[in-house]
Amino acid sequence: MNLIYTGKTKDVYELDNGNYLLNFKDNVTGENGVFDPGANTVGLVMEGAGRAGLSLTKFFFEKLKAANIPTHYIDADIKEATMTVLPATVFGKGLEVICRYRAVGSFLRRYGLYAQEGQALDAFVEVTLKDDQRQDPPISMSALEMLGILSAEEYATLENLTKQICQIVKDELFKKGIELYDIKLEFGRVKDGQVALIDEISGGNMRAYKDGVYIEPLELEKIMLSSE
Repeated sequence: MNLIYTGKTKDVYELDNGNYLLNFKDNVTGENGVFDPGANTVGLVMEGAGRAGLSLTKFFFEKLKAANIPTHYIDADIKEATMTVLPATVFGKGLEVICRYRAVGSFLRRYGLYAQEGQALDAFVEVTLKDDQRQDPPISMSALEMLGILSAEEYATLENLTKQICQIVKDELFKKGIELYDIKLEFGRVKDGQVALIDEISGGNMRAYKDGVYIEPLELEKIMLSSE
């Protein structure tokens, strides 16, 4: 294997057959020891977070596969905390796509003049540039197209896939009495330029609440994967 990228929460290796291997770490994004799925830094290390995140990611990617939604997922090895994926190229230097059902986090910080904390949102899709130096600025479809990052057609596909994927995640959480407030996804181009979900779907990239109480990533994964 050839290490090609070291990230905040996972490392990426190239395999001999051209596919990639993601190694999930126990790092969680946040600031000052507090988890924040939208943060640009590793805020804390939670033992077992890597395997737990991968377990939930596998759970959701299998659901998406059954729904014929394109992803880069091939298979996962929970014991080794690794996931084998198709090769994919990101848009520009990377985009983050957030789907919001409640006004919290950076949405509330930006739009607090108009929005109330916890206000219901109708699957609002927001795209930001992965740019730590500039604190991941939001960007519109027109700007993305003008800057040559993606086409208007690709943006429409990305937005449609985001809503489909997040509805599936939201519905699965609801089965356990959990409400999804927001979730961060990543997309890229796989074979033949198809837009597909990449990266992960875990407690580390979403805010979820049960009976009005925030659920930590490890606890979320424990609840979701329990047979009860």
